[in-house]
Amino acid sequence: MNTSSAAIRHKLYDYIRVADTKKLHAIYNLLEDDIEQTNEWWRDKQLVKELDTRYNALEDGADKGFTTPQLIDSIDKLRAKKYGR
Repeated sequence: MNTSSAAIRHKLYDYIRVADTKKLHAIYNLLEDDIEQTNEWWRDKQLVKELDTRYNALEDGADKGFTTPQLIDSIDKLRAKKYGR
């Protein structure tokens, strides 16, 4: 199978949009554990530890972070690089 991940996502999204209730429940039951883990990020101790570390670095001044205008400028540049706009 040589289909890109983006193409697969689009196909699944289109399928789920029009699927009947029975098929939706079947798909959900198949993926329920993964979906619940994704939705409950706070249970991931390693992720929470990393977030706490980064938050503390910002609070202590060890990491200066970015201002909102800097972030927006960076996003605009990345968007222009990727999409040529």
